[in-house]
Amino acid sequence: MSAKAVKKHKYRIGKMTFLDYVLLVVLSILALMIIIPFLNVIAISLSSQKDYADNPMMLFPKNPTLDAYKALFQDGRILTGFWNTFKILIVGLPLSLFLTSTMAYALSRNKFPGKKFFFFLVLFTMIFNGGIVPLYLVMKALHLTGTLWSVVLVGSFSAFNMILMMNYFQGLPESLMESARLDGAGEWKILLSIVLPLSAPIMATITLFYGVAFWNGWYDAMIFLRKADMLPLQNVLRTIIVESTTNVSNAASVDALNKSGFSTGMKMASVFVSMVPIMCFFPLLQKHFAKGVLTGAIKT
Repeated sequence: MSAKAVKKHKYRIGKMTFLDYVLLVVLSILALMIIIPFLNVIAISLSSQKDYADNPMMLFPKNPTLDAYKALFQDGRILTGFWNTFKILIVGLPLSLFLTSTMAYALSRNKFPGKKFFFFLVLFTMIFNGGIVPLYLVMKALHLTGTLWSVVLVGSFSAFNMILMMNYFQGLPESLMESARLDGAGEWKILLSIVLPLSAPIMATITLFYGVAFWNGWYDAMIFLRKADMLPLQNVLRTIIVESTTNVSNAASVDALNKSGFSTGMKMASVFVSMVPIMCFFPLLQKHFAKGVLTGAIKT
């Protein structure tokens, strides 16, 4: 490339076109649409009933207070909810990754017997669902209702995640597997020593998908669990918020309303409390996330 061409190329990089400005404005608006509601949630959780009544759309609390968080954590159930959710994650996440990666690897191999038939069965579950009643009857027959294992097993496999991982595995060089087989390596050795180390992006992506699903899950726990001391975090937060809202609606005076607590502040505090762990977890996998999704979705 000549010096003149290099100079012209640098000039084009440094100068923004009209389309660049339009994209900048659009992306800035989209960013504000995400950031402003998030700031509003934090501000309301740190505000009093009076400040919220004066300005519901606040972005910064006028008189910050931790009363909503104190009321939320004074109830010992929330710590129990954190512990139950942690147990579901610590068991369900490795199990989900194991089931998904092993099936994805098997279906990604062209020589796997019955590949099309098993892939059809997986794809069939994405289109048709038996419903909650057959699922409950299966869990009841296995004597798993009322235990955390019911929640773990129900969410331990996702056909969508498996297809993403399978497509990623299909994009890996087949010559690596053939070389390992010539050296006497079995399928388990190939999966653990070659395939998984080369699949960090998709593994990080699937880990994030399953982690968020287990963390935000509440419906399965509502169906299968009955004891209050076994409920995960989302169900505990829902119970606390419903009770707080009921107390406020039943308050017959201003004094009773003040004693019942700031229900909207507790709702926002519960939203923030449930988001913080995922917000801390996401940056650890962010660099692999986009690559894993794009590659897993494009490869065939």
